[in-house]
Amino acid sequence: MCEHGINVDQMKLAIGQSDDALAMVQQWMEQLHHLWDHGNRPDASAALAQTSVLLGEARGKLESAIKALEGTGADSVSVERV
Repeated sequence: MCEHGINVDQMKLAIGQSDDALAMVQQWMEQLHHLWDHGNRPDASAALAQTSVLLGEARGKLESAIKALEGTGADSVSVERV
């Protein structure tokens, strides 16, 4: 994919699929947070609530990435291997 350029539509689709997966996990974390909250486990409940917030922030970054890709063509996108 990277040797001959990037297919921006494929990249947006992959990011969207990642967002869908994070949305599902975020929903699970919120449910677990409420279960532990009702079970009088405040430390676990707080940790799960923080996890849900962090997942929401990650999803926001994915949305920003998609918006950044929408205004670009394949020629203006670069990939750095990490």
